[in-house]
Amino acid sequence: MDDFSLRQTPYSDPGDLDVAGLPRDPRRLTALVRGLVLHRLEGERVGYVIPEERLREDAESRYVTEILRILRERKDAPLTEPRAYDQQFVGTCRDYSLLLCSLLRATGTPARIRGGYGTYFVDGFHDDHWVTEYRLPDGSWRLADAQVHADFYDVPFDPLDVPRDRFVVAGQAWRACRDGSADPATFGVWAAPRLRGRWLVLNSVLLDLAARNGTEPLPWDGWGLSPVDRHDSLTEDDVDALGEDDLALVDAAAAAGTREEIRRLCADPRLAVPREILSLSPFHGLRKVTLRSSPPA
Repeated sequence: MDDFSLRQTPYSDPGDLDVAGLPRDPRRLTALVRGLVLHRLEGERVGYVIPEERLREDAESRYVTEILRILRERKDAPLTEPRAYDQQFVGTCRDYSLLLCSLLRATGTPARIRGGYGTYFVDGFHDDHWVTEYRLPDGSWRLADAQVHADFYDVPFDPLDVPRDRFVVAGQAWRACRDGSADPATFGVWAAPRLRGRWLVLNSVLLDLAARNGTEPLPWDGWGLSPVDRHDSLTEDDVDALGEDDLALVDAAAAAGTREEIRRLCADPRLAVPREILSLSPFHGLRKVTLRSSPPA
């Protein structure tokens, strides 16, 4: 039986990486990934001045093969060897999540990345975030956050078992904003006040759905129903102005759970990932990007 969550995608594929020396245990792999990636907002926290070029360019690496290439250029050694900060990849939560997902798949653990909102960074706020979801031998799924697998985060839970109420997946966030049980203004990017509200949650639903279908995006990508190209002028009224059919489609995407539901929804032109997408890069602004490959069937 083909296990979709074990199958590498064009984004997670580690290429010619020799995985023979890697640990198979998810906890050890999570610690390994934490030592390979430095979040670009962590420089001051760890006492390292991140070069401007790395701040701007590293996290634009869409594919694991690019992340691994950069790591090799900075230290030509096995991934299991400790690295100084200047030898690490400077990324975002998505890079921790995708790299961990890649290594889990490569060593036999089904995994996928999930887009949503972490409540453990700023009290009372749902910060746009990505984590890795991996499957245990008993068939249950857990959330792992490699970014906070570090003493200086001091989160009140095991980073290998993030509580579902501490990381709110995109679909759950959308439903909460839709039914009025959550304030949309508390969902977004804490460091960028203009990136908040239901339109961003809607975009998160699209990105999370695509990731579960084999196209692991950058956090600032958009296509189809995505409003990223109008982010600087959107209001809550713009989301309300969506047609009932479009809103029903987003509702269905938010509720999708089975592989068949996800595949069917991703075939809809409003949700399907085209070869050319928009990317609202924090350092480069809005631009068109041509993807390397289409998502797997």
